[in-house]
Amino acid sequence: MLRSSWSRLALTFFLAFMTMPLLAQGGGPGKGMRNYDPKTEVTVQGTIEDVQQQSGKTGWSGTHLMLKTDGATLDVHVGPSSYIAKKQFTFAKGDTIEVVGSKVTISGKEALLAREITKDGKTLVLRNAEGIPEWSGGRRN
Repeated sequence: MLRSSWSRLALTFFLAFMTMPLLAQGGGPGKGMRNYDPKTEVTVQGTIEDVQQQSGKTGWSGTHLMLKTDGATLDVHVGPSSYIAKKQFTFAKGDTIEVVGSKVTISGKEALLAREITKDGKTLVLRNAEGIPEWSGGRRN
């Protein structure tokens, strides 16, 4: 009896541990980063109107860019702020950039999940061709 209780407890901790990356990225379907779809990939150019740092419930911080293009203003989901800093990449209002990313709908609004961002001839690679984040070490969380 005691052994099965320990097994259940171990299983519970294992499942909780395995779902942490999902929660850190904002959840499941309809929530964001896990929705990268190479079939909806586009390339857009524009000027950054605003740089935003958004925090999640578990303490992570993600960078978003409000990008003014010819047709609209897009919310570009870049990735974890710590990853961007580690790659020594910065963004500021007025920067002209090119973004390759997947157009998705998040909470009823159109957004762009960035795969690559080019600024001043330098490219920040955020995801591979399948959309798997570079900051995850090549693993889909």
